[in-house]
Amino acid sequence: MNKTIKYILIFLGVVLLVYALWYFKSIVAYILISAVLSLVGHPIVQFLTKLRIKNFRLSQTLSATITLIFLWVVFLSFFRFFIPLIINEANELSSININGLIQNLQNPIEKVQEIFNKFQIGADDQSIQEYLTTKFIEIFSISKLSSFFGSLAGLVGNLLIAFFSISFISFFFLKEQGLFTEGILAFMPAKKEEGVRHVLHSIKHLLSRYFIGILIEILLIIILVTTGLTIVGINFNHAIVIGLLAGLLNVIPYIGPYIGAFFGIIIGIATNFNLDFYSQLLPLIGYMALVFVIVQLIDNILFQPLIYSSSVKAHPLEIFLVILMAGSLAGIPGMILAIPTYTVIRVVAKEFFSNFKIVDKLTKNI
Repeated sequence: MNKTIKYILIFLGVVLLVYALWYFKSIVAYILISAVLSLVGHPIVQFLTKLRIKNFRLSQTLSATITLIFLWVVFLSFFRFFIPLIINEANELSSININGLIQNLQNPIEKVQEIFNKFQIGADDQSIQEYLTTKFIEIFSISKLSSFFGSLAGLVGNLLIAFFSISFISFFFLKEQGLFTEGILAFMPAKKEEGVRHVLHSIKHLLSRYFIGILIEILLIIILVTTGLTIVGINFNHAIVIGLLAGLLNVIPYIGPYIGAFFGIIIGIATNFNLDFYSQLLPLIGYMALVFVIVQLIDNILFQPLIYSSSVKAHPLEIFLVILMAGSLAGIPGMILAIPTYTVIRVVAKEFFSNFKIVDKLTKNI
């Protein structure tokens, strides 16, 4: 009877905890973002605290402050540089003459239409030209772009609150490296404390390498795509926006690069539609595609093995299957969170369930 009551109380406690996490989801999000920032900034804090200038040594408080300021300066400089470019790009795309774009592509569209009619592909009541006109108007609609930036402006108030909250929490996570760990341990039974402490240390080490690697990968993708597109003839302002888009979408494993390449080529076509299709625009599209292929090969061969496999110490096939399953369960957000979540699960399993053969196999490299 006592065991039954105990299990009921544990179940109710778990339900209450899940409800509390959901109810205070904004605060939980701030804490998790702060934890990620502290993971990225931890190596900087360590470096600063070990740095000696004659007899002067930086305190933990000063090191944490400098690190937090550095992280925010980097992020804000990043957005300060890109936001005006994105706004200009949106304004330029919204002013595109859609009919002129379709008119310039009319010849190749008619040939594709002939092939579709020959093999009876597509709807009979709408031509490819009409379909493309509708879609381009939807994509480059000024009302949609304005609505998007209007919604973005409406978030400024919430962003300021988030900025202050995340900064405040991150400062103490950076200053007191064990604060997050001690907070988790407060909810753990005493007999499990040592094991949980070891788990949190391993998770911190692996995820720190992973998130730093992701940031480096995004930066390198932006540089490579921007450089490549500029070389093949895309205006630098357009190239760098496409590079940013490709870099950020690259965070989505496997399908992200293709989405980035697709939208990048669409922007390239839309901003160069005045070129002759066969002699200028078609070769430009081919060169752009070649740039994305080369960057993707470099990413697959060099960047991803170092970040996904080495940083979290898992086999590439294992990671691929985990991402597929996460995508099936939760779509794109699941794919983005798959590797960090799987890393946490593997570390916990190694510590507490290593007597199972499959767990031992999957976690032997950690």
